[in-house]
Amino acid sequence: MEDKRNIQIIEWEHLDKKKFYVFGVAMTMMIRVSVYPFTLIRTRLQVQKGKSLYHGTFDAFIKILRADGVTGLYRGFLVNTFTLISGQCYVTTYELTRKFVADYSQSNTVKSLVAGGSASLVAQSITVPIDVVSQHLMMQRKGERMGRFQVRGSPDGRGVVAFGQTKDIIRQILRADGLRGFYRGYVASLLTYIPNSAVWWPFYHFYAEQLSYLCPKECPHIVFQAVSGPLAAATASILTNPMDVIRTRVQVEGKSSITLTFRQLIAEEGPWGLMKGLSARIISATPSTIVIVVGYESLKKLSLRPELVDSRHWLPRSVPVLGPVLRKPTIHTSSAAPVPCELFWLLPPSVSLRS
Repeated sequence: MEDKRNIQIIEWEHLDKKKFYVFGVAMTMMIRVSVYPFTLIRTRLQVQKGKSLYHGTFDAFIKILRADGVTGLYRGFLVNTFTLISGQCYVTTYELTRKFVADYSQSNTVKSLVAGGSASLVAQSITVPIDVVSQHLMMQRKGERMGRFQVRGSPDGRGVVAFGQTKDIIRQILRADGLRGFYRGYVASLLTYIPNSAVWWPFYHFYAEQLSYLCPKECPHIVFQAVSGPLAAATASILTNPMDVIRTRVQVEGKSSITLTFRQLIAEEGPWGLMKGLSARIISATPSTIVIVVGYESLKKLSLRPELVDSRHWLPRSVPVLGPVLRKPTIHTSSAAPVPCELFWLLPPSVSLRS
């Protein structure tokens, strides 16, 4: 019989899965609503040639708002919400794979790498087709063509409803590229999000350690977490933005080669073209990162099975806890998988640096 007074880590088997998924989806939807406009702006900035339409994040925000209203900032939002499915699949695949690997290795590093890689592959297989469709919807502007495809209005000139636009885009992708069209940029997506995850976590620990030196020892751990997360996200965004620009162009413009897309971008816009949409990307990543480092363990605590709720001996696994600041700070890291900050729920487990 399980001793509910000796839970050291909140594992998959300790969770009420129904609560976990319901709370997780609700939390994520709130984040999505707040950051989606900047995701749309980032996509448009990365695809546009030079500064033909927008001169930056703020300029794009104002122009879209004036031209299309608030709804213009949420083009493709309904379709994009289906990526929540990939988030649930990410967490489920990660936890189950980790449990499976534990039968062969007790190394947290091995379990994290295998489970994280498997979860990323599963999540991307679901996410990429949804991304392709939603990105084409993001590129729709009144009276102008920005991407390869343009939604056709109804005969009476009133336009079409949201899911009518989605159906139209899907038909055009199928007609132009077949089923392969929905997986354009699959490799580029993996090359974007996996490195982003791998880079995020070491920088998170670096910033947390530096803050622990600078701040008084009475400073709450949650402050270190809330500040270090966005700093790490900004750093990871800067380092991986070039691949994100290429990924977006491959998916929206229908190019089949990452190398050719890179060469064309450099030839047309120079090295700075690789930094397009960076500020919008950082703005959209910040709130989600705060939730990752502060909220994910709270979500798991809320989702504990009823008979384990009164346990006081649990240890969070996914969010590191900073020890007391003595002569040198002690940082206890976790044993989870890489954080794909833009992949899914925006609430996945994170990578372990503990052996």
